[in-house]
Amino acid sequence: MSAATDAKLANRILRGLVYGAVAGVLVLVLAPYVPGLQDGAKWVATNLFDPLGQVFLRMLFFVVIPLVFASLAGGVVQLGGLADLGPLAGRTFALFFANMAIAATLGLLMMNILNPGGRMDPETSQRLVQEYSSQAGQHVETSEARPAVTPSSVVDMFMPKNLFGAFVGNQRNMLGEVLPLIVFAILVGAAGLGLPQARRRKLLDGLETVSDLMTGIVHFALKLAPYAVPAMIFSVVVKVGFDILVALGLFVLGCGAMLLLHLFGTMSIWLKFLARRNPREFFVQIKDVLVTAFSTSSSSATLPAALTVCRERLGIAPSTAGFVMPLGTTMNMSGTALYEGCVVLFVAQVFGVHLGLAEQVTLVFLSVLSAIAVAAIPGGSLPLIAGLLVAFGIPAEGIGIILGVDRLLDMTRTVTNVGADMVTTAVVDAGQRASGHAGRV
Repeated sequence: MSAATDAKLANRILRGLVYGAVAGVLVLVLAPYVPGLQDGAKWVATNLFDPLGQVFLRMLFFVVIPLVFASLAGGVVQLGGLADLGPLAGRTFALFFANMAIAATLGLLMMNILNPGGRMDPETSQRLVQEYSSQAGQHVETSEARPAVTPSSVVDMFMPKNLFGAFVGNQRNMLGEVLPLIVFAILVGAAGLGLPQARRRKLLDGLETVSDLMTGIVHFALKLAPYAVPAMIFSVVVKVGFDILVALGLFVLGCGAMLLLHLFGTMSIWLKFLARRNPREFFVQIKDVLVTAFSTSSSSATLPAALTVCRERLGIAPSTAGFVMPLGTTMNMSGTALYEGCVVLFVAQVFGVHLGLAEQVTLVFLSVLSAIAVAAIPGGSLPLIAGLLVAFGIPAEGIGIILGVDRLLDMTRTVTNVGADMVTTAVVDAGQRASGHAGRV
């Protein structure tokens, strides 16, 4: 899709969210005065709107396994030769991982403190559990129903005896789908690094083809979004009530605030102590790039402007900027990692599913890996978030709760992604200069 098409689609989805929410609120307001109105609205929601929402969601679910596998395996295969780049590659990947891990951790801290999904009354939460678990045909696991985490169970989570059985098996297996898939994809990519150059290129082409095909299916699904989003938000409002709108509002405010805190807080610390730069001056110099990122919601579309600013305004060595920025555009997704962790914990709170410390640490790790695998398109993170929900015993259909507001936060997390890329580039450049490798690759 072109940038103009993406913008039109985003506007249509946002309008759909508003229309569906307003229609649901009107039903709730008028229900005491119009006998049978709410029951009729629930019937329409269950028999007409919910099936439409399921068609949209299941198109996304179709692509989870092949998209995660192809994206992660392809990303590892692309690393062939980077080990020869020495200190530049080492600094870059260490900072990428630290950036995304810090962002995901900040998001989970906010969600635990603010607890937007846990503010609904228990009866409302239970209705949601029954509604979404029945749609998914599965049981929502409570923390008491999960097996204890032991060394043996950790091995089973990451490396089950039957790999493909883990992909198509029982969704009640807490981490049954995502972890084995990630391990297998990384192993395939690592093995691919040992192939001769020509065969490695063929392998990478094949993985990129699979990823492009799955991205095409996501595009098909997104064409339904302007109709599915109002249908799903109307359905959840008339069935649950005003509580869900309040929870969504708190989620949007909290998540948006943490995205900006990571960009202007964490990254300012990096600039001051690692890059030896004035944070205020730095962000003034890159403000045009941040505005472009916000307006386009695309890291890739912002890359040319970001490279120009790095070289001309920030004085970063062209070799460093040319290596770190393009790589960061596809791998250094701190805003996406933060957002994915927040969504999973929010939906878990809404359903009354408790995620303990060990599970949230695992969620940080998975958010970082899945952020790397996200396709660079609007809505590209949705299939991966669905996979994460299943991994923690939560119906993937729960993603429908946040689907409309996803577009509200997309622009902000793109700004965070791009801004963090540029800060990371400045930090890597400072390290290269300090070690005498400036300008060398």
